[in-house]
Amino acid sequence: MHRIPAGNEVLCKENRENTIAMNSQSLEPFRLPPLILHPFSTAEDTSILIESSRASLALQGFLPKEQRNEDLDQQLLRGRYAELRMLFYIGKDLIRWMEQCTEVVTVSSLFENRKIGPETFAYFLVNHVPQHVRAKLEGWGVLDFCSLFRRALGLHSVFQEIPPVEHLSPDFLRRYHRYLDQWYEQRLLIAGYDRPQPNEFVFDLYASGEYTLILEKSWNVDFSEG
Repeated sequence: MHRIPAGNEVLCKENRENTIAMNSQSLEPFRLPPLILHPFSTAEDTSILIESSRASLALQGFLPKEQRNEDLDQQLLRGRYAELRMLFYIGKDLIRWMEQCTEVVTVSSLFENRKIGPETFAYFLVNHVPQHVRAKLEGWGVLDFCSLFRRALGLHSVFQEIPPVEHLSPDFLRRYHRYLDQWYEQRLLIAGYDRPQPNEFVFDLYASGEYTLILEKSWNVDFSEG
């Protein structure tokens, strides 16, 4: 699993005693608000990503080149930007969830004298995803969800809105994942927060449409009308 850089280990060590004390008080994981993910790609995005993947393979020599290198590179860059857009919208859902978790946890007496912040839940999401959430993500075909969440959060560490493609350099688009990984690490490195333990929290994961159906049933309301 991905770890916080060594520079943050000092902070984690300072909070270890508080974490152990909390775990001894509560054997059951603390339930967090559900994480609700909205659709983050369209049929057009999927088509662009497929073309980009083929262009990348052709540029690397794994597929025959049917276009000029310049045209293949443009296809690759369009796909990279589509990936950034998807990461940005995933990140909006994650940021909202982290803020909700912080609000819920900080009012609980179980977490007195703890340094709980959004980064607590960023770390938990990337490193300690509950097994049932992991299984659901894999069922959706999201296998490398740790990188997905890490990069979505890294992107939001810098941008409040997704920049237009013309404002991003081709070199950044080709290698954006390296930048996003570092931005995520730097956010955690400079934040003062308690690193959560693997079984300290639990939460459920829903697609937005799935969660709407649950609300409809519980409230007996059809949100599709009106």
